[in-house]
Amino acid sequence: MRLMEWIKPKFWNHYDAPEGPFRLLFNFPRIWKLAVLLTSGVTLLPLFAMAVIDYSVSKEAIHSELFFRTTRLVSNSRRTLTYYLAERHAALDYVVGANSLEQLLDATRLEYILYNLQRSFQGFVDLGVIDQEGIQQAYVGPYQLQGVDYSREEWFREVMEKGVYLSDVFLGVRHEPHIVIAVRHPMPEGRFYVVRTTLDTARIAGLLLEVEVTGAGDAFLINRDGILQTRSRHHGNVLEKVALPVPSYSEKSEVMEYTTPDGRELVLGYAFIKDSPFILMITKQKTDLMRVWRERQWKLLVFLTISIAGAMLVIVGVSTYLVTQVYEADVRRVAALHQIEHANKMASIGRLAAGVAHEINNPLAIINEKAGLIKDLFTFRKMYAEDRKLMGLVDSIVTSVDRCATITRRLLSFARHVGGDSKVQRLRVGEIIEEVLGFLQKEADYRSIDVSVEVADNVPEVECDRGRLQQILLNIVNNAFAAMSDGGHLGVRVHRAGPDRISIAVSDDGCGIPEGDLHRIFEPFFSTKTQKGGTGLGLSITYSLVKEMGGDIDVKSVQGQGTTFTIMLPLKSKSTGA
Repeated sequence: MRLMEWIKPKFWNHYDAPEGPFRLLFNFPRIWKLAVLLTSGVTLLPLFAMAVIDYSVSKEAIHSELFFRTTRLVSNSRRTLTYYLAERHAALDYVVGANSLEQLLDATRLEYILYNLQRSFQGFVDLGVIDQEGIQQAYVGPYQLQGVDYSREEWFREVMEKGVYLSDVFLGVRHEPHIVIAVRHPMPEGRFYVVRTTLDTARIAGLLLEVEVTGAGDAFLINRDGILQTRSRHHGNVLEKVALPVPSYSEKSEVMEYTTPDGRELVLGYAFIKDSPFILMITKQKTDLMRVWRERQWKLLVFLTISIAGAMLVIVGVSTYLVTQVYEADVRRVAALHQIEHANKMASIGRLAAGVAHEINNPLAIINEKAGLIKDLFTFRKMYAEDRKLMGLVDSIVTSVDRCATITRRLLSFARHVGGDSKVQRLRVGEIIEEVLGFLQKEADYRSIDVSVEVADNVPEVECDRGRLQQILLNIVNNAFAAMSDGGHLGVRVHRAGPDRISIAVSDDGCGIPEGDLHRIFEPFFSTKTQKGGTGLGLSITYSLVKEMGGDIDVKSVQGQGTTFTIMLPLKSKSTGA
């Protein structure tokens, strides 16, 4: 709560009740809000716009770069696979063209040919010669396939129709996944034979494993039905159905985005391998690919947040400072008007008091003169002179006249200095205190307030304006009386404070001042007695008068126990030129 009170500007809770010239000119909270709003809008909107534009442009750029790299990777991998398959197809064509059927049916010759193929080209597993009835007449390789009937196999019917056949991965009679390349060679009289070889699927899978795929990626082959032709890191084993969409045919490499059923975002690149049933698939985890970009965006967001916070602190601070300066200037203007009005009122009171005192002094002089004459006449006659009661009555009249004369002298003294021009003179502080307390003696008696004055013997006279000192003491004593309940105690202590200063301490045992208000009590219009008619100007004027005299004023208070105002005055006021 105290922190909020400390942060809150002075003008925030200001309530301006007066009208006319004594009213503040502006609605300061509204001006502050507009200043903060407009300044922050002009400052932060371009920053937000640049951040949004940067986010959109960088995201689009990273997407474009990601798609471009994936497309290039798919294209390069497709070329590698196409070349690999075309190379082996060409090698098989060469074998058929360079050897006669008799040579191919020779087991030794066929084994020699397979040896040369395996030495020159990787991936050849076996080699076989099949007649037009589908019977394998010659075979070299790791399996016992001599004499196997392929007449009912799909690949045999395909090679009879098209002359060449490249299969997808299938189990076949050997019950192991493999790929077949078969070439039909025509003979005279419409006959033909087929040369068939099996390619190692592990070698094709090895080619895909060599592809460097970032973003926790994967590279594999599928056929047109979505069946895996090579093992995938994330999507299953050979001959399993892949849980990805089978793309539509395209002659060039394509890239698209795909979200899996479990919510993973993938960048999916694919390409159809020419003259084959294979589709090359390359997948990348979009989250991993975008991680670096997201980290940079987070750093940018942190920087943006810090920048906005710093800008807002500066905006709020500067706006608060400027509006506070305007507020304080307006408060000083209103305070000056009040001081002028207060001075005029005090001057009017002074003139009224002087007039009253003069009017009273005239009849008092007559009463004093006649009473003295009566006393003299009584003295000449022994009968009256010895009448103690009668002489006592005359003395009572003279004493009362002297008391009234003392009161009128105080009024005249107060009237000469209140509201008039500043006049520096040598004064006894004790006498000024007695004069001020004399005006309030009746109230003190009526409320049973005990008043004590203690002036140290070493307190010298001070050079200052009598009226200002009276006004300072009167304001503070009035405040003390207002703070005390009936039967309270007021103490005034005066002592020397150093070689060139004196201290006047005015203490009461009243209600005290809340700790949170102590630093504000000298501000214009701040009052803890607004419900009792307080204007908040008494202590502000007192503070100004003390400062004009070159002194200081301090306050200490404990709520519920009392308050002490301490006034430090120089022995020579500033206006003396000392």
